[in-house]
Amino acid sequence: MPIVFAAVVPHGWTLIPELEPDPGTTPNVRRALTVLRERCAAAHPDVIVIAGPHNVRIDGYVAVAGSGRAAGTLHYRDRQIEMNVPIDTVLSDAIAATAKAQQIPVATWGYAGNQRSESAAPLDWGIMVPLWYLGHGTNMVGHGDVLASKPKSDVGPPIVLLNPSRALPLTDLVRFGEAVSDAVVADGRRVAFIASCDWAHAHAGSRYGAHPDAEVVDGLVLDALRAADPGRLIDLDPQQIKNAAIDGLWQALILAGVMNRVPMAGELLAYEVESGSSCGMAVATYLPTT
Repeated sequence: MPIVFAAVVPHGWTLIPELEPDPGTTPNVRRALTVLRERCAAAHPDVIVIAGPHNVRIDGYVAVAGSGRAAGTLHYRDRQIEMNVPIDTVLSDAIAATAKAQQIPVATWGYAGNQRSESAAPLDWGIMVPLWYLGHGTNMVGHGDVLASKPKSDVGPPIVLLNPSRALPLTDLVRFGEAVSDAVVADGRRVAFIASCDWAHAHAGSRYGAHPDAEVVDGLVLDALRAADPGRLIDLDPQQIKNAAIDGLWQALILAGVMNRVPMAGELLAYEVESGSSCGMAVATYLPTT
């Protein structure tokens, strides 16, 4: 089974110990992330396909990074980490081509150099935080290096970097997940699919303003993740989505499409609200059932 592992992973930068040693209000989430790291490693993926909400957005399309590498820096208080990872352009191209053949709006984008070997896509916290726990936590370049410079050696699998547009019909995101699985089957390598998702940002103390729908929506999300059925989130009320200020729905629906092709079972490992961001954070892992 080419899809060998899947997960829903939060991306608050305070989850990285190098940036914030104190786990604060998310100690269980941090412990769950170490379990996720172990489970993903045990599945031995050759490539990590990761969908996040904060990278390059192209209105009305699923954006697929076409650069040869991806690199970024995270700053928090007086601490900093940098990361530079290879992009698997073969699988990136195959996913884009498969989606286009199925008439799903997808756009491959580049950054900086016109040649892939000279181009590094920017990494954001929505991608870097999960990757820190998925084999790339030691794949960080020194503070004096140029952003696009290549580390002396790569650790962790290469990635495919996706970012869905919220302007797309939700059904197209499910269909895109199915196309991802179709492309992975044709490729034949072992792939992990990661949905980088934070949930309601409207819990008590939120800078967006607290709203009671935050708890309601997060409860529905947790039920779906426990049931290994993220597809049911397509029926969330649009006004509640807005009131709760979630950013995980779109990536979770791509995961639902993957699961339509590859039946999976798993568990919700942890959920906590991070006090600084007033954001609900959940960790769930899944393995194929056949």
